[in-house]
Amino acid sequence: MRKLKILLIEDDEIERMKFVRVSSKTGNHTIVEANNGEKAIEILEQKDLPDFIVLDLNMPKMNGVEFLKMLKSKEALKFIPIVVMSTSNNYNDIKKCYEIGASGYMIKPLHYKDYKEKINSLLAYWENNELITV
Repeated sequence: MRKLKILLIEDDEIERMKFVRVSSKTGNHTIVEANNGEKAIEILEQKDLPDFIVLDLNMPKMNGVEFLKMLKSKEALKFIPIVVMSTSNNYNDIKKCYEIGASGYMIKPLHYKDYKEKINSLLAYWENNELITV
C-alpha cells in the first residue's frame, strides 16, 4: 500500500476531522488541511505537492470551482488529480467540475458508515494509481 500525501480543502472543521479519522484507520497517509482555497494556494506555493486533492465546493473566500479553475490553469499544478467532495448533487455543479478538469466527483453521504465506505474506496483507488511525482 502506497502512503499518500493528500491536500484536503474543506471549510467545515467537523468534515475535516471526519476525513482525517477515516483515512488514518486506512493507512499511514499524510493529510494537509486547508480551510479555504486561498490557504490551499499558499500550501501549494511551498512546492511540496500532494498526490491528490480532495476539494469541497461551497467555501468562503474562494469556492471550489474557482480553485479548480485556478489550479488547472497553472502549468506546474494542472496534473494534480482533484476529487470534488460536496453535498451538492446538482447536475450543473457536477458537469462544471468535470468540464474544468476534476478527476472525480463524490457526494458526501449523510451516514458515517456510508461516508467511511466512500472514503476507503477513494483511498484504495489512489493507493493503486500511478501518480506523477515531482
